[in-house]
Amino acid sequence: MAFTPNPSVAIILVNWNGLEFTRACLTSLEKVDYSDFQVILVDNASQNPEGKVLKKEFPKTLLLENEQNLGFAGGNNVGIRKALEIGFSHLMLLNNDTLLEPDFLGKMMLAFSKNPKLGLLQPMICFLDEPEKIWSAGGKWVSWLARAKTLGDRKSLKTYRISSTQLDWTTGCCMLLSREAILHSGLLNEQYFAYFEDVEWSLRIRNQGFEIGLVPEAKIYHEAGGSSKKSHSEGTLSARVFYYHVRNQFFLLRSQKAGLGFLYHLGRFKLWIFYFLLRGRFRKLKAVAKGIKDGLFTPLKYAPKWP
Repeated sequence: MAFTPNPSVAIILVNWNGLEFTRACLTSLEKVDYSDFQVILVDNASQNPEGKVLKKEFPKTLLLENEQNLGFAGGNNVGIRKALEIGFSHLMLLNNDTLLEPDFLGKMMLAFSKNPKLGLLQPMICFLDEPEKIWSAGGKWVSWLARAKTLGDRKSLKTYRISSTQLDWTTGCCMLLSREAILHSGLLNEQYFAYFEDVEWSLRIRNQGFEIGLVPEAKIYHEAGGSSKKSHSEGTLSARVFYYHVRNQFFLLRSQKAGLGFLYHLGRFKLWIFYFLLRGRFRKLKAVAKGIKDGLFTPLKYAPKWP
């Protein structure tokens, strides 16, 4: 379908065995006061037919169902392709474990209207259980260490001082993009599956000349890891989470041609291995070791383009 210039937003929500989180998020989205947006729900092969359940409860939602779990990157790309095909001018990636202020989207779109150079924005994100504490005020890329630093992490919302609203990267928890930024930069890199794909995408968009910003007046609240925090024999986070974190960190380092960053992160992950050895968490130890190996030696793949 041909693109129409009127500002319209597709909000892409990926669900994977997160029925209650997604239900609460969709309920929150019903209260959003922006006039032209469509929720695209991507069910990432949940164990039960959660997509159909949610579609019945929220009939205005556009449901897409994947036959297998494509991860954060692949699942969102399914929604992104559909949104681009329909012709939306802006696309938002939104975690399903979030609740939203009704005016957050309008404030973000207002920021886009004031600066044609913007390609990517994020709101102020606070903890759901501590709404006056910041979860993310955006990201800074520390190039010499190849470190993705979260700004405002656990700082008080009342006392945190924002030196600049310009960012290096935004979190995939909530990122609002222009259609042009995606067409010029490509989609999410599906090789990442989950973790650091948002950083890599942001840096790629920035390298295409688009500005990235924070809209501090727009606020949402995040459960913080609702999809990955489950009880396991070796703690809350599974060994698989550590594997993807470590592997993708090295994918990112290689994509950015980092130098000292390799030594810095290798040192970090060796400390993780030592810690897991002391605690007897051998599955996590093996996951970190495998993540280092795969992250360093697996051939890198390019992100897909649209169409």
